[in-house]
This record gives sequence, C-alpha cells and structure tokens, in this order.
Amino acid sequence: MARQEMNFTKAAIENLQAPAPGSRLEVYDTKTPHLRLRVSHTGRKVFEIYRWHQGAPVRLKICVWPEKTIEQVRKAAEKLNAEFANGENPADQKRAVREEMTFSALFHLWLEQFAKPHKRSWQDDERRFQNYMERPFGNKRLSWFTATRVREWHQRLTTQQKQRGPAATITPATANRSLALLKTVFSEAAPDLHNPCAGVKMFKEISRERFLQPDEMKRLFDALESEETGETFRDYIYLSLFTAARRSNVLAMRWTDLDLDMKLWTIPGEVSKNGSTMRVPLADAAIEILERRRRTASSVFVFPSSESKTGHYCTPTKAWKALLQRAKLHDLRLHDLRRSCGSVMANQGTSIAVIGGALGHKHHSSTAVYARLQVSTVRDAMEAATRAMLATKDLPEKLIPFRRVAGGE
Repeated sequence: MARQEMNFTKAAIENLQAPAPGSRLEVYDTKTPHLRLRVSHTGRKVFEIYRWHQGAPVRLKICVWPEKTIEQVRKAAEKLNAEFANGENPADQKRAVREEMTFSALFHLWLEQFAKPHKRSWQDDERRFQNYMERPFGNKRLSWFTATRVREWHQRLTTQQKQRGPAATITPATANRSLALLKTVFSEAAPDLHNPCAGVKMFKEISRERFLQPDEMKRLFDALESEETGETFRDYIYLSLFTAARRSNVLAMRWTDLDLDMKLWTIPGEVSKNGSTMRVPLADAAIEILERRRRTASSVFVFPSSESKTGHYCTPTKAWKALLQRAKLHDLRLHDLRRSCGSVMANQGTSIAVIGGALGHKHHSSTAVYARLQVSTVRDAMEAATRAMLATKDLPEKLIPFRRVAGGE
C-alpha cells in the first residue's frame, strides 16, 4: 500500500473522510518528517510521530484533533524529532513517568516508615494530607512538582475552602504547616530528588491572642450547665480549662497516669508534645470531676469511646459548635481554653516562668504572649512604687533614702 502524504492544513484535515469499519487511514505531513495523522472508522483523528529508533518502530501520540492547531502540532513533532536526533527515546521517558511514584504513594511510604515510628502527631499529618494535599497532589508524579507549582498551591490555600468539615478559610499558619509537611515528606522519603519546596517562603504569621474574657467565661459556664450539654462533653471542657493541658492529652487521659490522692496527673514523655514527662497539678475542681467519673469507670481512659478506633473520646467538633452557639461566643477554638487559663494566671501576676511550667512550654518564646497580659499587674506595681516615692514628700529630709546630691547623680 502506497504511503499517503499531504500538506496538513485545517481544511484538508477536516475534509478527510473516515475509512470503512475495521480499517484506518494513515496520512503523513509533507512538511514535518515522521508526523502522521491516523483516522479511525469512527472519524477520530490522532496526530503522532512514527519512526524507527535503534532498529525498532516507535509511535508517540501528540494529540487528538482539534486539541492543538497545526502549527502547535508541528512544533511538538519537531521537538520530539530533535530528541530522537540526540539519541534519546521520548517514549522511554513517558513510560518512566507512568511508572514513577505518585505523591500519594510517597506520602504513605513516609507515614509508615518515618512518621508513625517517630512522631506522636502523625495523625495530624495524615489529616493535613487528606484536607489540603490529596486532591491537588495525590495522583501527581514526583517529577511534576516544581517550586512554582508548590508556591501557587501554598498561595491558594489561604483563600480556598476546606474540603472537609465546615466551610472556613485556611489561615496562614495552617498553610505554613501544610507547606512544612510537604517539604518534610520530600526531604525524608525522597532525599535524592530536588526538594520542590526549597525557596518557597512561609507566610508571615501573627500569634493568636484569643482569650476568654470574664463575661465570656460566665456565658461559657452557663451554657455548659444547661440540660443540652452532655456529661462527658461537659467534663472534658471543664478539665481542659482546669488543667490547661493540650486537647490530645486530655482526650487520651488514662487512670493509670492519675494520682488523685497526690492531686497529680503525669503525662508520659512519649505522648507529650515537647517529649518530656509533664506533671500537672490538679485543682480541687478537677479532682471532684475525676473522682465522680472514677466511680463508674470501666475503661483505661477517663473519657472512653466505643465508637473511636483509639478507644477514647475524639475531638467533639459538633458539640463544641453547639456550645458556642448557646453561649453566643465567636472565634473561639478548643485550644483557646488552654490559652485562657494561662491568661488568668498572667492577670493574677503569676510569673512567666510559672505559666510556662504549667502549660508545659519547653521554650520561653511559647509563653511570650502572656507577658503582654501582665501589663495591668506591672502597672499596679509601678503605681504602688510611685505612691511610695511620693509619700516621701511628707517625710523629714534626713529620712529620704534617695535624696539627690548636688553635683552628683
């Protein structure tokens, strides 16, 4: 059968008639070597490169007509021909990409080999992947990732809506944690690859300073004591406030870690965020709740749950939202209960070191936010000192301890 050729133009291609069923039409371009058009009996037209390479035929699809213009098809064909001329086989490269690992596979490899054996918060990483990475990145091959694409994704995170849970914009802090996770996965699970997160800048973060004000605290307590609040949820919120412990630690609190006689809760280092064993003193109000719950305890957990894989109570998102509505509270998160306890201590004049110890902060920078709350305490102290100094105006001169000496300081 003679080889068919023609000058590829839009009109010529559109005028090509489909062959009879069971056969196909193959036409080569007269201007671009090895570029041909295959027409099926259904009328589908596909551009491709067909040539021999190292003693074997190679066929590479370019596109289906009319996805690209004739000029675009010819440029793509010329690029492929140039690669063949350099001794490369683009078909091998495409096959390698198809066989290349996807990001979803890489993440789960990292999760099993790096995160679970060494990170207490691996479940948070898994949720972050599901919420912010799985949809845009899950089926992408590793060679697809570039700094530009990662940067664009990072920028979009602050404006898109969460794929799961209540619709809410993503904060810069959440976007930054997602970027940090992506960078970690590449650096630990694919160290031989160039990390596409290199050079992508984090957003500037403003530390959150949301505390319950006295009137808000009253509304929260009133809502907690309403008949609509379940006992387990109520106890969980109270213990979160009274211990200032992290959400995950309160949820997973075990009876074996509690000494109610000594009024002490020991959080093992393997489950505490800073990696060190924490000893949390328990106030009488917390002891009262724990003693009541212990009388009917049937689990190793203070807050057991038969519906949870972990065996203990999980983050009560729906109950928390309902509580906020009853209390008419806005922009309040569960973690803010911990911060609220710290703010009360700060306003009572408790030292930053003591607050940091109570909250289990490993670094003073984590407690720095509470220093700003001590302004009123410092102001009271300055006021008292000023009154003491002014009181000396009424004392005899010889009793004034800081009299300025003429000619000196």
